[in-house]
Amino acid sequence: MRQISFLFAVLFMLCIAKAQNPQWITYSAVGNYVTAIAIEGDYLWIGTRGGLVKFNKNTHKKIFITKNYPGLPSNFITSLVIDAQGNKWVGTDGGLAKFDGVNWTVYTKNNSALPNNFVGCISIDGQGNKWIGIYGGGLVKFDGVNWTVYNTDNSDLPDNDISSIAVDAQGNKWIGTWKGLTKFNDINWTVYNKDNSGLPSNRFISLAIDAQDNKWIGTSAGLAKFDGINWTVYNTDNSDLPDNYISSFSIDARGDKWIGTDSGLVKFDGNNWALYNKDNSGMPYSEIYSVVIDAQGNKWLGTDGGGLAKFDGVNWTVYNTENSALPNNYVYSLVIDAQGNKWIGTRDGLAKFDGVNWTVYNTENSALPNNDISSLVMDGKENIWIGFWDGGLAKFDGANWTVYNTENSGLFDNSFFSLFIDVQGNKWIGTSRGLAKFDGVNWTVYNTDNSALPNNMVFSVAIDVQGNKWIGTIGGLAKFDGVTWTVYNTDNSGLPDNDISSLVIDNKENIWIGTNRGLAKFNGVNWTVYNTDNSGFSGRIVSSLTIDSQGNKWIGTLRYGLAVFNENGVVSIK
Repeated sequence: MRQISFLFAVLFMLCIAKAQNPQWITYSAVGNYVTAIAIEGDYLWIGTRGGLVKFNKNTHKKIFITKNYPGLPSNFITSLVIDAQGNKWVGTDGGLAKFDGVNWTVYTKNNSALPNNFVGCISIDGQGNKWIGIYGGGLVKFDGVNWTVYNTDNSDLPDNDISSIAVDAQGNKWIGTWKGLTKFNDINWTVYNKDNSGLPSNRFISLAIDAQDNKWIGTSAGLAKFDGINWTVYNTDNSDLPDNYISSFSIDARGDKWIGTDSGLVKFDGNNWALYNKDNSGMPYSEIYSVVIDAQGNKWLGTDGGGLAKFDGVNWTVYNTENSALPNNYVYSLVIDAQGNKWIGTRDGLAKFDGVNWTVYNTENSALPNNDISSLVMDGKENIWIGFWDGGLAKFDGANWTVYNTENSGLFDNSFFSLFIDVQGNKWIGTSRGLAKFDGVNWTVYNTDNSALPNNMVFSVAIDVQGNKWIGTIGGLAKFDGVTWTVYNTDNSGLPDNDISSLVIDNKENIWIGTNRGLAKFNGVNWTVYNTDNSGFSGRIVSSLTIDSQGNKWIGTLRYGLAVFNENGVVSIK
């Protein structure tokens, strides 16, 4: 087979708003799920399972629109088509949307004759009629005023699950269903299926017709071309198609076929294949464990297997084991010292990066007790304090190492999850067996046996200006003022989940809490929860949190990349 060329990044998208600053911006490897494609001159409009993308084929610039964009009813884009006036018709699992470049109009079963809201496909005929395929609801014709519905009860349509529609030069409607391909000339219905034609599968997902009137049919078993007599099938066995499940299809002015699959976007010019997917995007991985911001406003991200990424607001730079001295691509903790050096905790040791040179510390070349680092923090004297998944606590002053563990100190557990240093220089340490305080000489232990700590698994610690310790556990959130404990959980507060992964406090003393069910804000009285149902937040599990000088919250998630949130609109992400 011909070599597939991995060209440029399509599937890393930036969320932006129209005029005013948006509240949410998401930076994520949306995934390889391209569900719909429409072409408008130099632009590709790409529907994905994470939103709508406008992509300039020449400059490679991208605009990513999600459901928090006023008017888009859902992030799950099923279909796209552009009419003669330049209006974009967007099918989603939440209804049909029309976008004229400024305004959105949404049609659902509540305000139209749509049989249900799951729009599977859209096509437009020569008279400007919209033909809309509904999953489970049949075929709908909309002339801008009137609606006509065809289904298995009132026509010869073989199935009510319509996955794709195309209109040829003669005005025939070609309709893909899960029971074959149907041709409708406004009077008669003709059905093609695997038994009576060269179709590789009866399950149709996408359709397009080229300038030569060939029908290109995306199925669950490959891509088929039908010239009216002969069938040609392309699949993973006889071509460079990366996946046999064809989710979307479009043809540009040059005749190039753009094919959406579960393994990415493919361009086929009739001879050569080119694949675009998240592997050639700017973002190395979607699972982010740590985020820090340097003095220049650059965001440094530690990922779960994708290495270290730097984002300056426009460009991404990725450091991994292949292009740098980073010892391991699993980066669980980051801290930046006064000189701008990045200290990076990985599964294979500690790395220092000054922007040019790397220095790596591990068990073989230093007194580091364990290579698997869980947490890092820096004190006022520039000492690096290092927590390990199973190695205790280490202090490094740039020359000397001091190790604390259960055998040589009052430390009661060698497994560390979080570290925080208060204004007095006390170290507050979250472990699997409770919370520890270390003042440099003495150790104090708080656990479920001797305190009101709700759970001994302490994943995060933050301290407010009054000196209160806020402690995130897998059993809820605890506030400790040095004497009294106050516990917040799903039973007695607005906390959305008891499993708390991260904590940060803003300059108004609001507590921001990352959980397994979204992001929560607590101002001491009221709770506000942000999740996928009520906001532009596209993730669910929050793995890390930090706040920049503009008040933007940078939220690392598992599987859904990096999100930015500001209640007053995201400000100056650089």
